Amino acid sequence: MSHIAFLLVPGLHLLDLAGPAQVFSTASDFGHPYTLSYIAEQPLVPTAQGLPLVARLDWPELGPEDLIVVPGWRALTLAGGPAIGAAPLQSLRDHHARGGTVASVCAGAEALGRAGLLDGRRCTTHHDVQDDLARRYPRATVIRDVLYTADDRVVTSAGIASGIDLALHLIATRHGPAVAAQVARDMVVYARRNGHEPQASAMLRYRSHLDDTVHHAQDLLDARFDQPLPLSALAAAVGVSERTLTRLFTRATGGLTPLRYQQALRLERAEHLISHGATVDAAARAVGFEDPRMLRRLRAREH
Repeated sequence: MSHIAFLLVPGLHLLDLAGPAQVFSTASDFGHPYTLSYIAEQPLVPTAQGLPLVARLDWPELGPEDLIVVPGWRALTLAGGPAIGAAPLQSLRDHHARGGTVASVCAGAEALGRAGLLDGRRCTTHHDVQDDLARRYPRATVIRDVLYTADDRVVTSAGIASGIDLALHLIATRHGPAVAAQVARDMVVYARRNGHEPQASAMLRYRSHLDDTVHHAQDLLDARFDQPLPLSALAAAVGVSERTLTRLFTRATGGLTPLRYQQALRLERAEHLISHGATVDAAARAVGFEDPRMLRRLRAREH
């Protein structure tokens, strides 16, 4: 995913666009280059906040590793939203058909619906228009009160700021949790909703605290989640005793020990590898489990 193309429609929310764009731009600063393009059907696009945006009219050449994002817009109903021409909707369909990923923020799910990409898939949108989306696209399964969903390379997110979580999730699945954590820390953002939400990545679920010692420990675990990292070494690295680290870590994460946090990172990465064709044994080895039976036990416990 090296090229991020944003489809801009009149009346779009600035943060729907700026949040994900900042995530991918920050990832580029940390050595994972992304090219960002802004495409529209008109050269000057008005926004809901009154700041016009300049866009290109032609689509870049996109491959399977690239991403199209549709930011949301201001509208009381999805039917009352901006017109979207046949050409950009076809571009969404073609990109997905070629193996690419499409994503939306907030009401931008409507564009994916109009393109036929929500049919038979799980999706979400802003809570104000979830019922509307379900009525308009009855073949879609609208998941309520979640930050984002991902189903067969169709990724949708809820309210305006959740576009940041969606983008961090994509960074985590592409480059691993350490990079996503680095980007999140640089942007000073953490999880903003229910920590047990299954759509949120492990890195985000357990970062909604302000304990710098635990954040330091998590940074080390994020960076080395596939390597042995004994509690003694982890505690020494962050400058506290093993007992103190366990106490602080458990309190900050809502009951998770450092080992369980590492296992959550490994399980999440393994599930991603399995979903892309890896065997359980191969995924287990790739994420650092010496015995594949441990991965099988963790998967059974989660499911």
